[in-house]
Amino acid sequence: MTPEPYDLPTRLIHFLLAAVGIAALISGQFAGDFRRAAHPGFDIHRQIGLAMAVAIAVRLAWGLVASGEARFSRWVPFTRERLRLAWQDARDLARLRLPSHAGHAVLAGLVQSLGLMAFLWMAATGAALYAYLEPGARVTGWLRIVKDLHEGGQVAVLTYLVLHVGAVVAHAIAGEPLWRRIAPWPARRMPPA
Repeated sequence: MTPEPYDLPTRLIHFLLAAVGIAALISGQFAGDFRRAAHPGFDIHRQIGLAMAVAIAVRLAWGLVASGEARFSRWVPFTRERLRLAWQDARDLARLRLPSHAGHAVLAGLVQSLGLMAFLWMAATGAALYAYLEPGARVTGWLRIVKDLHEGGQVAVLTYLVLHVGAVVAHAIAGEPLWRRIAPWPARRMPPA
């Protein structure tokens, strides 16, 4: 049985984050041309990065005012009890069983929080690079540290994406098509057999 879908704003924000995030990851592979006077890869990545910062800001705002599972108060703060339940979910996964807790209340909420923090990290370090990096010039000092942190953030984002997509696939294989909750199109109701 497919659970109720998320509301339209939540679904649109999810796909905005996914589309812009993937575009940022891909364009980042060509942003190393900032060292040259002509730097179209860097320029494209900067513009996509701005879009990502806006998408993150929208998601953060939505997390404060939304109803239902999209609201951060449903999965944050991480109380001792929620962390205990997350640990229980992790043990279930180690035994090749899906977590028994639905929604973003425990392990899924922890993973989603880490994902949002990784995207926020990339947006913050990217904004600093956007404001202070001079294409064609050598990067030194504190800006070099920010650049290294930004590049290192790719690992955090990719790790989150593997966990997120892997969980969705695992649920689908187990007969729980959670992906239908976030799909931008309405779920079709199947007639009873």
